[in-house]
Amino acid sequence: MLVLVARGRTNGEIADDLVVTEATVKSHLGRVLAKVGARDRVQLVLFAHANGLAAAEF
Repeated sequence: MLVLVARGRTNGEIADDLVVTEATVKSHLGRVLAKVGARDRVQLVLFAHANGLAAAEF
């Protein structure tokens, strides 16, 4: 999910890619934000890029 967010995918697009509901994406995204200490999607993307995750294969 972090890689998909870093690639600029919307919650709806991530839900389609992972075959889950948008509510599930929002729930998981909230947990990811908390785990990495990010306030929002922008900080999450910066975290992913700084840790080499944005270019990871899905």
